[in-house]
Amino acid sequence: MQTGITHSGAQGQAASGPIRNAMTIDVEDYFQVSAFAPHIPRENWNSMDCRVERNVERILALLKERDVKATFFTLGWIAERYPQVVRAIVDGGHELASHGYAHLRASDQSAEEFRDDISRSKALLEDISGQQVLGYRAPSFSIGTRNLWALDTLRNAGYRYSSSIYPIQHDHYGMPDAPRFAFYPNGEDGLLEVPITTVRVMDRNFPAGGGGYFRFFPYALSRWFIDKVNRDDRQAGIFYFHPWEIDPGQPRQHGVGFKTRFRHYVNLDRMETRLRALTRDFQWDRMDNIFLHKS
Repeated sequence: MQTGITHSGAQGQAASGPIRNAMTIDVEDYFQVSAFAPHIPRENWNSMDCRVERNVERILALLKERDVKATFFTLGWIAERYPQVVRAIVDGGHELASHGYAHLRASDQSAEEFRDDISRSKALLEDISGQQVLGYRAPSFSIGTRNLWALDTLRNAGYRYSSSIYPIQHDHYGMPDAPRFAFYPNGEDGLLEVPITTVRVMDRNFPAGGGGYFRFFPYALSRWFIDKVNRDDRQAGIFYFHPWEIDPGQPRQHGVGFKTRFRHYVNLDRMETRLRALTRDFQWDRMDNIFLHKS
């Protein structure tokens, strides 16, 4: 992999003192997660009990209470049906970014299909919000060694940065040999890639950026991971979660395997409490403010 110049994740921040980390939310509903795709056909999405609106409202209230600004990587499918959600995000002072239109893995699309998906979602989000959309995150972190061409496609579509690579080994995604911190894959005139946060222990990257790991690990361990990245690497952490992760009352899916069921449902009832602790223990900001010199 050609990575060009490694780009400091703490750019624009003081060399000493607290580091601002990036709080990010992937705005999709419980029935749209990739692991449920074999069990919930896309043609059934319109008939599902959609709970994203109420969950985003709860997240916005929590962030306001804690005086935290965040980046919301939002599905075009959601924005099209719930434009009020997009407007509430922007009205709250948060960054609106793209999660694609239809929650299709970038690795499952042709170059043409991918270009159409990211262009459609960008245009839709910008039309609803009246703001430029600069960031993108691929569903299931599905940009990796086999489809790095997608980063150039994003740049050509008008995106400034991506947060689509997770430098870990995982059965559904991951690029463990990728740089751990923000970098320009094709030089500084190209797209900036901002990987999800990992910690390096015993020559291996361990996930430290949220999602199911945050719900599974004890909170003290997750806090130690982020603190280690801030303290030892002097880099901003990138944390992510989904609206459905604060919703233990969501409809349960039957017929899914144990691993999928465990990953999706473990400790949903503890998530909001842990998020409150996270916003107390660290400083947070939007992706664009941290990585695109906007402050």
